[in-house]
Amino acid sequence: MAQEEPAAPLATIGDFLKLDIRVGTVVRAEAFPEARKPAIKLWVDFGPELGEKKSSAQITVHYKPEDLVGRQVLAVVNFPPRQIGPIQSEILVLGASDPDGAIILLAPDKPVPNGARMH
Repeated sequence: MAQEEPAAPLATIGDFLKLDIRVGTVVRAEAFPEARKPAIKLWVDFGPELGEKKSSAQITVHYKPEDLVGRQVLAVVNFPPRQIGPIQSEILVLGASDPDGAIILLAPDKPVPNGARMH
């Protein structure tokens, strides 16, 4: 069972506004066998302003690549790129841990335009 994490320190609205969290649609997903921990490579469309961005996500417990295409996800789009093995991750796809610590993706409960900002 996943351990409960302590609450983060208080943040200001200014801290929150520094994060650019957007909705995008997964347009491509592939297994990522080169990753140290089981992962899936994702290509997410954030609309005409931001375009398509790629990431690696450790979500293999609950998701298969073929089931992710067409699904909307939330991601932080303004972190600096990070090298994950052979790919450069451009976004951080958001999720929450289930009771066993496996990641469940966060997503809007109704369709929204790609690139819509969380607020």
